[in-house]
Amino acid sequence: MVLGLLVGLGRSMRRKRTSSLSILSSKRAPKDYYKGKNCKPTGFHTRKGGYVVVDEKLPNYVVPDLTDFKLKPYVSQCAVEVKATEATNVAK
Repeated sequence: MVLGLLVGLGRSMRRKRTSSLSILSSKRAPKDYYKGKNCKPTGFHTRKGGYVVVDEKLPNYVVPDLTDFKLKPYVSQCAVEVKATEATNVAK
């Protein structure tokens, strides 16, 4: 009997409890709450409702020169399955 109670208490403590902050969304929050999409702003809003884009805040992607690269950008949808033993032999 005592062992059963201890096991039950242990299981209840192991359960992951969701905190009230993790389920906070714009529907459950105050009227002016905006959660966002984890994106950085690229500019700012003006007083008259416009938006000014700042060039320093835009992402800058550096793409290397791939003229003599062996691999092609296309990936086939009909890829051949490779067994695990073959993959380990190739990696060595």
